[in-house]
Amino acid sequence: MSSYFSATFLLALLPATVVCYQAVPRRARWAVLLAASYAFFWALSGPLLAFAVGSTVTVWGTGLALGALAERRAADLARPGVDRRRARRVWGRRMRLVLAAGVAANLGVLGVLKYADFVCGLLSPLGRASAPALSVGLPIGISFYTLQAVSYLVDVYRGSVRADRNLARLALYLVFFPQIMEGPICRYDQTASALWAGAPVTAEGLFSGGVRVLWGLAKRMVVANRLNLFVRTVFDDPGSYDGGMVALAAALYTLQLYCDFSGTMDVACGMGRVFGVSLPENFRQPFFSRTASEFWQRWHVTLGAWFRDYVFYPVSLSAPVKRLTSCARRVLGNRVGPAAASGAALLCVWLANGLWHGAGTQYLLFGLYYFVLIWAGGLLAPASEAVCERLGVARDGALWRSFQHARTLLAVIAGELLFRSSGALEGLRLLRRATLGFRAESLVDGTALTAGMDAADFAVVAAFVVALLVVGALRERGVRPVEAVWRRGAVPRWAACCALLVLTVVFGAYGAGYVPVDPMYASF
Repeated sequence: MSSYFSATFLLALLPATVVCYQAVPRRARWAVLLAASYAFFWALSGPLLAFAVGSTVTVWGTGLALGALAERRAADLARPGVDRRRARRVWGRRMRLVLAAGVAANLGVLGVLKYADFVCGLLSPLGRASAPALSVGLPIGISFYTLQAVSYLVDVYRGSVRADRNLARLALYLVFFPQIMEGPICRYDQTASALWAGAPVTAEGLFSGGVRVLWGLAKRMVVANRLNLFVRTVFDDPGSYDGGMVALAAALYTLQLYCDFSGTMDVACGMGRVFGVSLPENFRQPFFSRTASEFWQRWHVTLGAWFRDYVFYPVSLSAPVKRLTSCARRVLGNRVGPAAASGAALLCVWLANGLWHGAGTQYLLFGLYYFVLIWAGGLLAPASEAVCERLGVARDGALWRSFQHARTLLAVIAGELLFRSSGALEGLRLLRRATLGFRAESLVDGTALTAGMDAADFAVVAAFVVALLVVGALRERGVRPVEAVWRRGAVPRWAACCALLVLTVVFGAYGAGYVPVDPMYASF
């Protein structure tokens, strides 16, 4: 078993978990979910499960320590005659030290396992000397459950959630198997109670969850796996192809990454729905975006929200950035000054975002790329509005919206080209080839049909893209297709399930000649 998409998981572990979950008393269902989560973790990472258990124990202990300090602080502040300002300062310092220790313990493990070799390589002369490689390996989902652990500790410190004394409930929140591999990144108050409640499996939950799983499976097998041959062929040897082919590979990689990641999220949310748990949505029709900033409010939503709440706001509200904002306001004015100063917090967010995705210079470049796009977009927004007004361009008109959609799509494809490259310099070379060296001849003379996909493959992908756009347009209008089908009765429900299953079996890319793509975000 290698992922949610393996036959062992779909035909054995998942059904067995559902049956056992429903069969045991409600008060014991959490144990079934926790056992299944640890079994899934062990199947993918073996003894590296110890890191997840260690993280759980340290987070639990740190949370209890923070909760105890908060209670003692409240009692101290309630004493008559106490110097409340001094007491807040003293207790705040103690709580920050405990919080820092808990966060450092979890981020430290992530940093050593994921980034030690990368940092050693950067610090070596000219970055060329090889550093001793760590042979421990990466536990599955460590980047995801670490962020969940940090968010829990910060929320306990802030007082927005109470420290959980139940170690098992905290463990289930951190390693719940539908979300452990690729997220979504949940907050404690979003899922912990529902996971522990042991809601019964219902017919509606089975249907809506099952259809969501099948839809995600179709995205992966019909599109992501099919595009994998073309993308790998071009990116493994980009020097053999012209700018047109590189640009096409970047566009297809963007589609592949979306279908892989959003398909996995569909499977995760569908499985959660079966157990009565509503996992937060991680995608909201990102290709309907009109700006780069909006794109990241729709793509990997939970990661963006995490960086917003635990990096951007704390940095923005820090004393140095407040002083910088005041200075920029005096020099640049009330409109431009704050936007210019906010770049410090935004830079921290995007450097962290880039590094979170992987230990490589291409990921740093990816983060800096979006920092420039989003920061410059905010800084130049007033000038853009003024130019449009002077030229008489209707910013709410269809023509301007179409331009924004096309511009954003091209910017996203360029960003994914950098993301997919083997390094920052290689990414810049590929970007230059795909833009300045773009030639359309290879896209129409048959060259595109020699890199792993034939005309039938492109036709299947195009048809599925149309289906994705239709479903996305319905969701943009507030229509929930699964709920709409459920309300229509048994025949439409079975028809929808059978149609998705047949679609995946008939048009899925699997078997001899195909190399199924490994879950792409699981490696991040």
